[in-house]
Amino acid sequence: MCATRRRLAVDVVIPAFNERDSLPLVLSAIPGERVREIVVVDNASSDGTGEAAAASGCTVVREPRRGYGRACLAGLEHLGRKPSPPDIVVFLDADYSDHAEELPDLVAPIEEQGADLVIGSRVRGRREPGALLPQARIGNFIATRLIRGLYGVRVTDLGPFRAVRWDALKRLDMQDRDFGWTVEMQVKAAKLDLRVVEVPVSYRRRVGRSKITGTVRGTVLAGWKILFTIFRHTLSSSRGGS
Repeated sequence: MCATRRRLAVDVVIPAFNERDSLPLVLSAIPGERVREIVVVDNASSDGTGEAAAASGCTVVREPRRGYGRACLAGLEHLGRKPSPPDIVVFLDADYSDHAEELPDLVAPIEEQGADLVIGSRVRGRREPGALLPQARIGNFIATRLIRGLYGVRVTDLGPFRAVRWDALKRLDMQDRDFGWTVEMQVKAAKLDLRVVEVPVSYRRRVGRSKITGTVRGTVLAGWKILFTIFRHTLSSSRGGS
């Protein structure tokens, strides 16, 4: 007999900076029957991204200070003000590189296996040629090997397409305002001994150029911030911090 999936309330947070062309494609791919609310955080866009999100009927939150982490935190702040917060939050990028229709695969380990955090692994999934740039693959390899060596948690990716329990998010006490958001979540989850699961996800070439790995400056800054975040939290552990 197959296990019965217990349906939990799922809300989606999409940080978006100048993604007017790709955002409607992302929103149309999200399986509406599995999602209670879609929150698009307009992160100081100048191309009408917020207006495109509003036209789709989803919730729009404005975050005028740029930064991926800031946008995610603004989305969580909105969800935290609701009378009934979600059971699960799914984070999804607005560039149409992830396959939003695979959202049920991300929430399934939480609903069926009691996972706390589910990472969508682009490394383990099907990738369109040229979708995951070499600099991203190298950065992923270094960061995930460090996490494995320091905490014994076997992961292959820092992918942004992920699902996390609301109560686990509160324990994680996320703080990062920019490039370190995803790795902060994974390092803190390892420190707290949360149950982390990876599932393969599909990945395509994004619409437009990446704001991070699409430039040399963005790649260097992101790589530095990821390594800094890993070691900062490791050092705080050795000193008895959180």
